[in-house]
Amino acid sequence: MADDKDSERPMHSDPNEEAIDEPTTSGAQEADETAWMMKEGVSVGLISIAAVLVLALGLLQWTGLVDVFAPVADTELGQWLAFGVLVLIVLAAFGWSRVGV
Repeated sequence: MADDKDSERPMHSDPNEEAIDEPTTSGAQEADETAWMMKEGVSVGLISIAAVLVLALGLLQWTGLVDVFAPVADTELGQWLAFGVLVLIVLAAFGWSRVGV
């Protein structure tokens, strides 16, 4: 049973918006909702992994166990600025993954 409104719905809408009032009635709608959920799960998982790796790198840099940014910057301030750029990249990736939501 295809719903007449399936073709009018935006592709990047929240699948839970009308979940209680309107159950899934077509295979296409169910496939869209499944694809949306998988995209969200993968993006949140990848960003979480990247954030934990950046946190670990920051802690290793802070304790002096590693000097990953030594080839990029000679001073300690320069190394922390390079780390800050890495943090901003991870935050931008997280923001970009939330745009369609």
